[in-house]
Amino acid sequence: MSKNVLSLEGKKALVTGGSRGIGRAIAIALSCAGADVAINFFRHRESAEEVAAEIRKMGREPLLLKGNVAEEAHIHRMVEEMQTAWGRLDIIISNAASGVLKPVEELKPHHWEWTMNINAAALVFLVRAALPLLQPGSNVIAVSSLGAVRAIPNYTFVGASKAALESLVRHLTVELTPRGIRVNCVSAGTVETDALRHFPNRDEILRESIERTPSGRLTMPEDVAAAILFLCSPLASQICGHTLVIDGGYSIVG
Repeated sequence: MSKNVLSLEGKKALVTGGSRGIGRAIAIALSCAGADVAINFFRHRESAEEVAAEIRKMGREPLLLKGNVAEEAHIHRMVEEMQTAWGRLDIIISNAASGVLKPVEELKPHHWEWTMNINAAALVFLVRAALPLLQPGSNVIAVSSLGAVRAIPNYTFVGASKAALESLVRHLTVELTPRGIRVNCVSAGTVETDALRHFPNRDEILRESIERTPSGRLTMPEDVAAAILFLCSPLASQICGHTLVIDGGYSIVG
């Protein structure tokens, strides 16, 4: 096996929600490893431009793809842009996420549809649209959270959507692995990103997470990005349909 097994030189990668937080770290890490990266964003163009500027410093030219991954028409347009620019796609990182953080009595049907479409269904429709560009050896990786398996206050619909996402990863694995396309998932522990600011008990979450985590610190976006590099490498060639938890041991503490 090559000594440089974490090199992604020549690979073409899409990172949805790649303008901020975990997505930003993933886009930069993939670029550092040699991949050409398409950064998907929807509302935060300025942030996407900042990530693109960092990548250009590495001598690489990223694609900026504006689109809502909950809309099939947007997905097809982005896939067409990658087809035109690259002709193929080797890595899909389904990271874009949204949702409504409310107690159950305030939840509405449209909250459910919005959350499930972006956090779960988007993975299926993105893969389906991109299949003509994916070749044997490609990787699809979804980004989940511990709310998929643990109950978190005000996280009802988001947690359910992440559980659905992890189930979809397993089902896609059965269909796509025989074609040489591996599908996996990473589940991040408590990560201090902009998304956490929407939690009404943010400070309490951060404090308790540090106290309960055996590693003694919060998970960083770069920790998640490093795990994704591993899953994209030949070292992970027999890892299929798995959810890799990146949380410093938080989830094993009772």
